[in-house]
Amino acid sequence: MAAIKVKLVRSKIGKTPNQRRTIEALGLRKIGQVVEKEDTPQIRGMINVVSHMVEVQE
Repeated sequence: MAAIKVKLVRSKIGKTPNQRRTIEALGLRKIGQVVEKEDTPQIRGMINVVSHMVEVQE
């Protein structure tokens, strides 16, 4: 599978608990942090939940 890079661009402060847990499950802690994940349907679903807070580089 291909890898994608996910970058946190907005703070998780004031977001719903579900969105906070999703950001943490993706391995993101700080704004500007980039993590590389496998491109799977599960990861894509997590990105869709917090799409307004992250940028995706394929």
